[in-house]
Amino acid sequence: MVRTVEWRRPAEALLRILGVAVAYYATGRIGLLLHVSVEGAVVTPLWLPTGIALAALLWFGPRIWPGLALGTYLAIERISTFGLVDLGIIVGNTLSPLCAYALLRRVGFRPELDRLRDGLALVFLGGLAPMLISATTGTWTLVFTGDLPVRSFWPVWSAWWAGDTMGVLLVTPLLLVLRRARLPRDPYRAAEAAALAVTVGGVTLAATRSSLSLLFLVFPLLIWAAVRFRLPGSAPCALLVSVLAITAATDRAGPFAGHTLLEVMVNLQALNGAAALTALLLAALVAEQDNVRLKIEEVCEDLADVVARLAPPKE
Repeated sequence: MVRTVEWRRPAEALLRILGVAVAYYATGRIGLLLHVSVEGAVVTPLWLPTGIALAALLWFGPRIWPGLALGTYLAIERISTFGLVDLGIIVGNTLSPLCAYALLRRVGFRPELDRLRDGLALVFLGGLAPMLISATTGTWTLVFTGDLPVRSFWPVWSAWWAGDTMGVLLVTPLLLVLRRARLPRDPYRAAEAAALAVTVGGVTLAATRSSLSLLFLVFPLLIWAAVRFRLPGSAPCALLVSVLAITAATDRAGPFAGHTLLEVMVNLQALNGAAALTALLLAALVAEQDNVRLKIEEVCEDLADVVARLAPPKE
């Protein structure tokens, strides 16, 4: 029995590492389908593997880091000509989620995301700050190897950083809530959820393909999702909005038509960032208020029981 357990643990760890690598590679290939060329460098407005990497670290711990490195190595598709560029990208894409994991653990982050402080921690300590590592390491590597001129550093760096950050803000919350999300049992609530999904898809598709500036229409829907369904409802809606907006931006359709690449990227990432923050922070705030209300109700019930015990018996 002891030998079986000893063999099982390395096997489970290896399967987790390989599973993370496969997920990283698969979503990386999807992300590259929506890539844009910034100053000759290929970047993605939404790098999905970053969100998967951080979620995997929060689930399994830092021991799965080889899966991140292997997934990056496979996703960048340069296996036959492995060089300094690949090594720099692999190091940066592995260190960024590891740093995010360490920072979140240090501040007592809870994956349930049922407190506003957890939402803020994910935004700043999980996304904005640690993704500077991957963007800086990757962009400087391209410069040092001569694949990118120095004058193009900042446009590529900003696009890289925004794409990695959006991966954390949009994908990580969705993966964290999927493990405990349940379909509504109430038929009316299930119908409302279905109506919300259809409405978000339809309105976002219309807003991102219309020549009119109607992108603001997605925010009432995200508020609806966060207030009524908390993070399990708002996280998928925010990701759907982002994917449809990126598709329209890469096609230069709707409000993204007739603009320079820089203007398209600024408008797109402003929309993605605002949508992610609205969905994440509002859902966390509502969940925190729900928890406070439940605790107050429990205290009131306990107090009522104490009063009932201390009250003199009726004669």
